[in-house]
Amino acid sequence: WLGWFLYSNLRAWAGLATERGEPERAAKYAEQAAQLQQNLEANAWDGAWYRRAYFDDGTPLGSARNDECQIDSIAQSWAAISGAGAPERVAQAYAAAEARLVNAEAGLIQLLTPPFNTSQPDPGYIQGYVPGIRENGAQYTHAALWFILGYIERGQGDRAAELFALINPVNHARTPAEVQRYKVEPYVVAADVYTHPLHTGRGGWTWYTGSAAWMYRLGVESLLGLKLRGGALLVDPCLPRGWPGFKATVRHGGSTYTITVENPDGVNRGVVRVELDGEQQANGSVPLAADGATHQVRVVMGTA
Repeated sequence: WLGWFLYSNLRAWAGLATERGEPERAAKYAEQAAQLQQNLEANAWDGAWYRRAYFDDGTPLGSARNDECQIDSIAQSWAAISGAGAPERVAQAYAAAEARLVNAEAGLIQLLTPPFNTSQPDPGYIQGYVPGIRENGAQYTHAALWFILGYIERGQGDRAAELFALINPVNHARTPAEVQRYKVEPYVVAADVYTHPLHTGRGGWTWYTGSAAWMYRLGVESLLGLKLRGGALLVDPCLPRGWPGFKATVRHGGSTYTITVENPDGVNRGVVRVELDGEQQANGSVPLAADGATHQVRVVMGTA
């Protein structure tokens, strides 16, 4: 998965180098990213999903040939998030991850399965956790959110919203029975949710800002699509088809932007019109001004 992550960073730095007027550096980063993408596709595919890693002796991890950790979510997620994975392979990998890692009954998305216990070669500290606790086969919420983000990057707002609701801590405490199972605060994000047979569905380490920050970003920036880009606001939602739209308020430099998003055609993604105070914006983004005024933003989704 770090290969996909490095690819994303190389592409981002190539763009930054271009903006800074450094074309040779930009070309170098882009070339390295392309070579990395080629090598990942040639060496990381296991036949139905992407592998997690390799040991020093070449033994794969996250492979169907392993007894433990046959599949993990992050390698599949970042193949989608980076945009570097072959689309047909990403679709196949996500189908495998859905079948093996999403536990709707327990309301969680596992990091990997089966958990480590007696694996050789030894994968390191992760095997020190009891199987089904924290990273070792439980829901590691940071990774679960990345798995959902992969759906959003592919424009699949229906499934993304379903999984967001599945792991939302609020939905783990709707009944007394759920409270007794989850056992931790439902108003903050737990870093992990156990899958150990004696503790399935129990929340682990709470008040963990890494997972909380990603859940917030996923909801605001990815599902609702409210993103700050330089001095402008970009609104590019990825919604369930059944959502007619939403309203939001963004404050910037003493100014207030009241945003109304309309989804009359019931699409997952696609913006066809952006208006600022009644005037259509040619590039689809909203320039932000610190003028202390209240501005009206209208965004219409649909198919071009």
